[in-house]
Amino acid sequence: MARYALILAAFTGFVLSAVSGIVIVPFLHKLHFGQTIKEIGPTWHNKKQGTPTMGGLCFIFASTVAVALATLSLLHSAPEMLGGPTARSLYIAMFSAFAFGMVGFLDDFIKVVKKRNLGLRAMQKIVAQLLITTALLFALHMNGTLTTFVTLPGLGYVDLGLLYYPLSYGLIIGIVNAVNLTDGIDGLCSCVTFVPMLGFLTLTSLLGEFNLSIFAAAMAGALTGFLFWNFYPAKTFMGDTGSMFLGGTVAGIAYAMGRPELIFFFGAVYIWEATTVVIQVTYFKLTHGKRLFKMTPIHHAFEMRGWSEVKIDCVFSFIAFGAAALGVLFAYVYYL
Repeated sequence: MARYALILAAFTGFVLSAVSGIVIVPFLHKLHFGQTIKEIGPTWHNKKQGTPTMGGLCFIFASTVAVALATLSLLHSAPEMLGGPTARSLYIAMFSAFAFGMVGFLDDFIKVVKKRNLGLRAMQKIVAQLLITTALLFALHMNGTLTTFVTLPGLGYVDLGLLYYPLSYGLIIGIVNAVNLTDGIDGLCSCVTFVPMLGFLTLTSLLGEFNLSIFAAAMAGALTGFLFWNFYPAKTFMGDTGSMFLGGTVAGIAYAMGRPELIFFFGAVYIWEATTVVIQVTYFKLTHGKRLFKMTPIHHAFEMRGWSEVKIDCVFSFIAFGAAALGVLFAYVYYL
């Protein structure tokens, strides 16, 4: 019956995400929730000025309903799956997604309503993210699923002890913001995030964590449906509302599984994007104004070289798929 619940979650997520755009996108247009294009971006992005942002509400709504319906379907067929720490892990992962998504929503709201292009101040964001990360780790502790052990290639199961906590703060907050950086061209973040959702769906199913499988399936379906609106030429952008929700989803599922190391595989493209920004800023400061890349995050550098947005989406998705495949192989060797 779990198999049918996963199919229901994916199908419902896909349909609702695609169909909800018929209502949500014009509504965002009506409210004048248009994206303000940063002056430092590629000049040809100026034509996207006014494209509705906060379109991530489509897949947030769709995935939430999909998870609810799939969970209800198990109420009669397999009620034993809806209790215990494994079931509560689903709620913890969804808390992570919604909490970080709320920070993104506030950021978007300030941008489009207050007309302040940079949104929340950096200190406001980091404080909110620190509080959410603390709540996430505390929830895992209360659920009895928090462990300081991680699996490292070549070393196996390693206890990080107290070092686990500062590293977790850095990893969770880092990956959430890295996903946000990846959302820079039409369809990129949606395409790239679809891949780790498939990876999480595969591993949680193999490991018997079907509650988390439902969330991953719902997200995979919802992101596919959202591409009707977000793929080039985009009719709406997911905004920080959507990208930070996705970042919270990736971090939430990995930590709810007790496998944070999977982020380095399933989030490889995000990490690559964020790393190029760090390298660019560092190089710029050390060389007093010189740039190593034409532009960062790195997808913009490929744009500057003449790559189309569709080509970047395809290539980056292929890279994400390769990294996710390595993650599944890693899990097969060390977990199964």
